[in-house]
Amino acid sequence: MSAFWREWLDLLLRWTHVIAGIMWIGQTYLFNWMEKAFAPPAQPADPNIAGELWMVHGGGFYLVEKQKWPEIMPRTLHWFKWEAAMTWISGMLLLAIVYWMGAPLLPYGSALSRPEGIALSLGVLVLGWVGYNAIWRSPLGRHEPLGLAVSWVAIVSLAWALTHILSDRAAYLHIGAMFGTIMVANVWMVIIPNQKKIMAITESGGPPRPELSVQAKRCSKHNTFMSVPLIFMMLSNHFGGITFGRRYSWLILGGLVLLGWIAAKLIRDHV
Repeated sequence: MSAFWREWLDLLLRWTHVIAGIMWIGQTYLFNWMEKAFAPPAQPADPNIAGELWMVHGGGFYLVEKQKWPEIMPRTLHWFKWEAAMTWISGMLLLAIVYWMGAPLLPYGSALSRPEGIALSLGVLVLGWVGYNAIWRSPLGRHEPLGLAVSWVAIVSLAWALTHILSDRAAYLHIGAMFGTIMVANVWMVIIPNQKKIMAITESGGPPRPELSVQAKRCSKHNTFMSVPLIFMMLSNHFGGITFGRRYSWLILGGLVLLGWIAAKLIRDHV
């Protein structure tokens, strides 16, 4: 591919990636905001209605009700999953064009070949999802502060290792890509399957399984926390002098991940 068309492809993919990411993360924060904004129904006639929420937008007024458990399946049910898929797919294509096919994946003089570097790149994304589940599906996951502490240590340790194997710029980008992969896997491998299980139970008349909703809600909450550091990793490529270009770039990354989590909590709790 000529440099001219490769640059156009790079630009169009970035455009797609940013727009899809805005749609996905915006919806994630909207639904998490709704969870804390629901008020008890004005007329609590139906014990299955956990709360209601009035909103106004674009000249229209909207009433949203939250059911504890779906009693009937509507004719049309709107899923929020394709924004996540498009964000991840466009991001992976960008990773391939910019890093796998470009120069900055490995530092100059690296003992690794490009195919080995690409295999390592993919391994980071896959093992990130495995490590996330190892922490949050273990007893650690039942103690959120402890789970967060272990997760942060694991992220900083991985960042340190990547800065010694990949180029500094690529190391930062791969931590962000790992977050994005975990987030999209949460949507497609936990949240959506659990919702489908709930629908199947409803249609068959089986007893409610509230743990399915709890698992899905936890993953959605984690996605809001990962999204803020992820966006920083995307932006950090333009500020190498204060981020990945510093001597202790891995420690700076750890501090900014922690700052991103604090910012996400403030947004969730107060916005």
